[in-house]
Amino acid sequence: MAVGLQAGQGPDEASGDGFHPDCPGHVLFRHATSRWGIVLMTALRPGPQRFHLLRDRAVGISEKVLSQNLRELVRDGLVTREVEPTTPPRVTYALTSLGSQFTARLGAVLEWVGDHVPDVLDARRRYDEVG
Repeated sequence: MAVGLQAGQGPDEASGDGFHPDCPGHVLFRHATSRWGIVLMTALRPGPQRFHLLRDRAVGISEKVLSQNLRELVRDGLVTREVEPTTPPRVTYALTSLGSQFTARLGAVLEWVGDHVPDVLDARRRYDEVG
């Protein structure tokens, strides 16, 4: 994403500025890295999941918020939604190629976090002892 929106640029010119809220890249980044976007895309890494399984894996998410987040990820082309014509309908979600590419990179970040949790806990302890 390019940066550096100049004063006086309108929304049409904002499409290349990752810091501008009207930039499609900014919106995509917000959806994919939101609290639930990361959780849902990580949950889909092993393979397709049904709605109720995603709800159970994303502890604390409401069905409404789950639906909204999945809708955004499907619209952005990161996740697919397949509906089987049964009663009730069976809905399955899966990562697209784009979503798989994103979560592969996200996996490196999550690995870094896992590797550095002890460092963060030490930093918090030192901070709390001073404050």
